[in-house]
Amino acid sequence: MTAKNRICLWYDGTAEDAANFYATVFPDTRVDSVQRAPADYPDGKQGNVLVVEFTVMGIECIGLNGGPQFPQSEAFSFQVATDTQEETDRYWNAIVGNGGAESMCGWCKDKWGLNWQITPRALTDAMANPDRAAAKRAMEAMMTMRRIDIAAIEAAVKG
Repeated sequence: MTAKNRICLWYDGTAEDAANFYATVFPDTRVDSVQRAPADYPDGKQGNVLVVEFTVMGIECIGLNGGPQFPQSEAFSFQVATDTQEETDRYWNAIVGNGGAESMCGWCKDKWGLNWQITPRALTDAMANPDRAAAKRAMEAMMTMRRIDIAAIEAAVKG
């Protein structure tokens, strides 16, 4: 059954490619359906892929091939909680290594412009540490990183 509320992501003709890529990278991710335009529309022709319904790590999404008018921005991102450095590296390398780009503090962008936060639980735990000096050290360490280094965050917490 389709959820009443889903995330709609705007793509410039590449929604199917993006959804297929996500399905190869993330668990509990799949392409649910591909709908073709029943008629011509401003940025496409009848028969072009118009809508792709897909699920990313259990979150139902719609990829709309709406054209170039509205590119992705950092105003929306998926935040993926990771448990190990290997998992963190795997997701990071898949996104960045497939035409994406690194940013700071665990953020990266895929080749379709969608932003991802690959965030180890060790980091979120460190930032919530009741020892506010330890949390401050963890944040200061994070601010120097692109991909999050769990060992460095843990070392910062210890002081």
